[in-house]
Amino acid sequence: MSTYLDASVVVAFLTPEAHSDRVERWFGDNAASDLVVSPWVTTEISSALSIKLRTGAITLDHRASVLARWQQMLDANVTTVSVTDAHFDAAARFADRHDLGLRAGDALHLAIAAQSGCTLVTLDHAMATAAPALGIPIQPL
Repeated sequence: MSTYLDASVVVAFLTPEAHSDRVERWFGDNAASDLVVSPWVTTEISSALSIKLRTGAITLDHRASVLARWQQMLDANVTTVSVTDAHFDAAARFADRHDLGLRAGDALHLAIAAQSGCTLVTLDHAMATAAPALGIPIQPL
């Protein structure tokens, strides 16, 4: 089964964060896995890096280096799944589940993972909690 990575995992892998050690171990243990992302992951990575830059957590050069490393990962061993209208429709249905407390972007990640038949890997508590309720397997970190 393929593994869908959300941006929280990728950002923790590429930049120093509280869970970076755990994420690095996961990547080491799962180096041969079929890793999947969507273009939305890249958008969220860019946003997270911009926040880190604005807050002084990283430099402009570090941001450029991280984005280059991310592009290398995409070119080497990460499959990018195109986002379709069906994904947005499913995301809307997931967001309609008010009991799950999903934001639109998280609902979109979950919809893409579900329709791609992927296991979800995330550091996001809300997504990790909602995924099983939506029939999406998760791999805890």
